[in-house]
Amino acid sequence: MENEISVVDAKERNRYEALDADGNLMGFVDYKRHPGVIAFLHAETLPDFRGRGVAGRIATQSLDEARTQGLRVKPACPFYQDFLEEHTEYADLVKRPGEESE
Repeated sequence: MENEISVVDAKERNRYEALDADGNLMGFVDYKRHPGVIAFLHAETLPDFRGRGVAGRIATQSLDEARTQGLRVKPACPFYQDFLEEHTEYADLVKRPGEESE
C-alpha cells in the first residue's frame, strides 16, 4: 500500500494534510478561510514523498471540497496558481481581484 494517499482537512491546524497508509504526514497546504472564500497559502510535500503526486492529490481534494462547500478560491501559493492554470476545470472557483465574496 505504498501508493495509498489519504487527504484530510485538519481544521484545527487550518490545513489539508496528505497521509500515507501508516498515517505519516506526506505533505500539506495551509489555508485561511474567510466568508465564502478559502485562500491557499503554502503547499509543501515532505522530502521523502516528493515525486509521488502528493501535492496534486491535496490540490484536487481541497478544490473539490471548496466547490462542494460553495467557496471561491484565492490561490496565494505559487503551487496552487500553477495547478489552477493547468487544470482549467477549476477556473470557475478562482476569486478574481476586487470580486465580492457572497
